[in-house]
Amino acid sequence: MFSADIITLFPDLFPGPLGASVLGRGMADGLWQLRATQLRDFATDRHRTVDDTPSGGGAGMVLKPDILAKAIDAVAPVDDPRPRILMSPRGKPLTQARAHELAVGPGVVVVCGRFEGVDQRVIDARNLEEISIGDYVLAGGEVAAMVLLEAVVRLIPGVLGALDSRDEESFENGLLEYPHYTRPQTFEGVDIPPVLTSGDHGKIAKWRQEQSLLLTRARRPDLLKH
Repeated sequence: MFSADIITLFPDLFPGPLGASVLGRGMADGLWQLRATQLRDFATDRHRTVDDTPSGGGAGMVLKPDILAKAIDAVAPVDDPRPRILMSPRGKPLTQARAHELAVGPGVVVVCGRFEGVDQRVIDARNLEEISIGDYVLAGGEVAAMVLLEAVVRLIPGVLGALDSRDEESFENGLLEYPHYTRPQTFEGVDIPPVLTSGDHGKIAKWRQEQSLLLTRARRPDLLKH
């Protein structure tokens, strides 16, 4: 079973949207499991302190390496095969390919950063893989962790029913997905493209491929370079 552990200062945020719809049903059916661990439980002082001022000065606070290391070791002992991920704006971008790799594995351990960042020593010592969900900064890693897990869990066999539709989604074949239409036939004076109601599956497939190429060229030309 795919097992996800989240280390966070806000465990009450989970499962959140991960517990709804097909993802929630997959969890209820035992296809995957989720556990959120409170980082402050590993603090040693009466104030449950998990951060300190940055060495060298500067704004903000930094998560302490000793506290975070204890939390990681508690949920993922040395022999735990799951990758350890830190949600970080300086990480490598999350891709569909990486989501597929994680989905076929035993699960993930995800650290949700807060404040100014995480002490580099625990990143190195615990081999944390830094992953970003975009070129912007959030208040913390919790929402980013949910994005990562939703991208991964939906790929676990049995979580989604229509595998064929999944195979044609954006990024699965290196292109953005083609436009979709459904009834009514005419909406505010605009008809469904005739090819989609022609019954000619060859022409439909060709049209969809052409539309995917046009959209990708217009919105994400960088994908075509790859």
